[in-house]
Amino acid sequence: MRDLSSYLKERFGEKVYKLSLSSGCTCPNRDGTIGVGGCTFCSEGGSGEFATAQMPIDMQIEEAKRRVRGKTDAARFIAYFQAYTNTYGNMKRLRELYLETIRREEIAVLSLGTRPDCLPDEVMELLMELRAIKPMWVELGLQTIHEKTAARIHRGYTLPVFEEAVRKLKDVGIEVIVHVILNLPGETREDMLETVRYLAALQPEPDGVKLQMLQILKGTALAEEYEKEPFPLMDLETYADLISECVSILPEKTVLHRMTGDGPRRLLIAPLWSLEKKRVLNTLHQKLGE
Repeated sequence: MRDLSSYLKERFGEKVYKLSLSSGCTCPNRDGTIGVGGCTFCSEGGSGEFATAQMPIDMQIEEAKRRVRGKTDAARFIAYFQAYTNTYGNMKRLRELYLETIRREEIAVLSLGTRPDCLPDEVMELLMELRAIKPMWVELGLQTIHEKTAARIHRGYTLPVFEEAVRKLKDVGIEVIVHVILNLPGETREDMLETVRYLAALQPEPDGVKLQMLQILKGTALAEEYEKEPFPLMDLETYADLISECVSILPEKTVLHRMTGDGPRRLLIAPLWSLEKKRVLNTLHQKLGE
């Protein structure tokens, strides 16, 4: 299993850091096209609380670089549009936005978070245009393979839709990163491992995987559900054991982009241990024997 930092240094010959940016998109699972309210775990920020405030993209990038200068001396960056659905909106505007971003000298990779059901032909044409300029990643929020859980969290699409999206993207040389949430309500440890085994066997194979502990955030439907009828959440040791098993299942060439997540302190209800990032990472690395 390759970690993201090592992979980026190997690929680009230098340290590469992620910039969280906003495209100003919404989501069809929020605006009524597919549903309203979004996935039950998704906050008002669309899972992009760490993106810079909405402003022209050149200002966003400069502000994002300023925010990370205390953590890195990197000169090249991944432009990461995470919040909401970044292939859903006015295509002329998105084309101008993404072309302006990817053409900047310091941007090494353009990464777009989106839904598998938001990749129509015009979007694929744009992604191929971008891919011809620089590496292009598309991040798909699978979360789980289990349809019962998907319905409970209001994901809004079925597993075959995800599989078709992966095929379409990989067929044109676009790299795919898949998001998985562990400890979704109602899922057993075996359910979670089944999702990881599915990804390990999937063809064409994803280029990367993000694993994250479920975080219950204020203002979400999941928070209301949790407060009315709390369901069990893993402690750190149990989570670390699970991550270790997940890593042992995934192919060695798969890049592990994330083992945990940073929930905004002002919104996080549980698990509170996830706020202790240094302790969490130390525990995970120790469990993995690193």
